[in-house]
Amino acid sequence: MAKTLSVVLITLNEAANLPRTLASAQGLGEVIVVDSGSTDSTVEIARSFGAQVFTESWKGFGSQKNSAIARATTDWILSLDADEELSPALIGEIKALLGGRPEFNAYLIPRLNHFLGEPLRHGGYWPDPKLRLFRRGMAQFSERPVHETMQSNEPTGRLKGHLIHHCYPTLDEYIEHMDRYSTINAQMIADAGRAGTSWAWLVWNAGLNPAATFLYNYFFRLGFLDGRAGLLQHINHSVYIHWKFAKAWALAREQSSARK
Repeated sequence: MAKTLSVVLITLNEAANLPRTLASAQGLGEVIVVDSGSTDSTVEIARSFGAQVFTESWKGFGSQKNSAIARATTDWILSLDADEELSPALIGEIKALLGGRPEFNAYLIPRLNHFLGEPLRHGGYWPDPKLRLFRRGMAQFSERPVHETMQSNEPTGRLKGHLIHHCYPTLDEYIEHMDRYSTINAQMIADAGRAGTSWAWLVWNAGLNPAATFLYNYFFRLGFLDGRAGLLQHINHSVYIHWKFAKAWALAREQSSARK
């Protein structure tokens, strides 16, 4: 007997991405959308695809996604981001898997990331496996404000079909994302007491670390094979690392001064 499936995702002003995502998931099962106050047509689009829409205040990425998972009513759950799309091969594989006897209770799915509309197949960005398909109760997201990961104590299988991740279609969007996420991560570093106030800490983390990351990913992991999009991605990722630690250093100095 075929297993039932819930497709769950969270949204905030995702009108530009949501139609593509929900169109690719049509026919797989119930769709659960937890929205955190969209002011565009996100909610109307979700309902037009037959999704059940719930509104909840923002709690951080991990907690918000776990809220969506908790609302699922089926045997299996597929967690998606609003800027992701299921490839035809993945759709067929999921249907075949749930139509039979799944060997595992959780599955990793490869994800093909796109930057400025171009796929990134090198530099550590492929296959980018993500645990997204799981039997209800067998996995959940870590409770982190950003960079949340799904965790499971169960052995995991691997699917071959991939997700298509339409991240950062424009450079402006990526720079805004870098600024916002580096600020959040800097606060996490400072709150955990891992931010230093010395020049040596700053030079190592905000200077040498970004440079080494660029060299490793762009040259040794062949990021240069992704052309101009790959070059811009790896440069900007290194800048993001610089911003994150520079902001953490500044926060640590502020906290140190406040204690004096």
